[in-house]
Amino acid sequence: MRTACPPRRPGFSRPSLASGGESEFTLLSGATCSKPEDAGTSRWRTSFWPRILRGKGQTLGLLTPPRARRREEPVPTALAQVDREKIYQWINELSSPETRENALLELSKKRESVPDLAPMLWHSFGTIAALLQEIVNIYPSINPPTLTAHQSNRVCNALALLQCVASHPETRSAFLAAHIPLFLYPFLHTVSKTRPFEYLRLTSLGVIGALVKTDEQEVINFLLTTEIIPLCLRIMESGSELSKTVATFILQKILLDDTGLAYICQTYERFSHVAMILGKMVLQLSKEPSARLLKHVVRCYLRLSDNPRNGYNSI
Repeated sequence: MRTACPPRRPGFSRPSLASGGESEFTLLSGATCSKPEDAGTSRWRTSFWPRILRGKGQTLGLLTPPRARRREEPVPTALAQVDREKIYQWINELSSPETRENALLELSKKRESVPDLAPMLWHSFGTIAALLQEIVNIYPSINPPTLTAHQSNRVCNALALLQCVASHPETRSAFLAAHIPLFLYPFLHTVSKTRPFEYLRLTSLGVIGALVKTDEQEVINFLLTTEIIPLCLRIMESGSELSKTVATFILQKILLDDTGLAYICQTYERFSHVAMILGKMVLQLSKEPSARLLKHVVRCYLRLSDNPRNGYNSI
């Protein structure tokens, strides 16, 4: 006899690196159960994929099948599924180095189930400082590149909680005002192709992706004052397929904003650099096709064509 499975929001499970086995992010569309056919949907998998798009069954390059969308049911009240006292306990445990690792793991698992987790994290004493300490502690392992799988998994749990804060409308402005995204940029500077560094870059890109997904002017204005565009362009040129896709998505969202488009097309150097990288990606895609990556590249080209030519007459 088949057992009905509880409805679940579309999302991604994060990887576990410490196990040493083959890890992957899993996209769960609609209801999930032990056998995919029981829910009339399938479990789609994609390696190294950060959680940057949520809600309405949308993903970066993947869509919930129509059948799965029709069968989705309203998600029940999250706090009915989670023991709030345990959430409080884990948040308190973040302040202690001895209990922080387990608390990071448990809270990162529950961040989809507790809609007000972001305000709870932001307003609790010492929590954001503890998350930033986890990030800063990894800096010495970046150069020379000695980051281990265990270190990467732990800091990715901290980044996942920061992504939760970046995604929430009540904490997003304060998150930007504190310039917390700048703490992630050293991870985007890394070039090592090893799995721990790849996870680290993708999870960091996921935090930036969660910001730009909101299409808020405040987010674009903040990012334009930082080096995010050069960092994304470098990843688009030399990163893995998935990191290229996420970085191109971020650039696309910046271009979709009128201020971002005007900024990139303001000078010949900026525009030509973006155009050059996109051209290299098209050539590479002719050798190694990727429909989802090509989609975002084409959208970047399309948006660039919307800018009045007086922004780059010298081209």
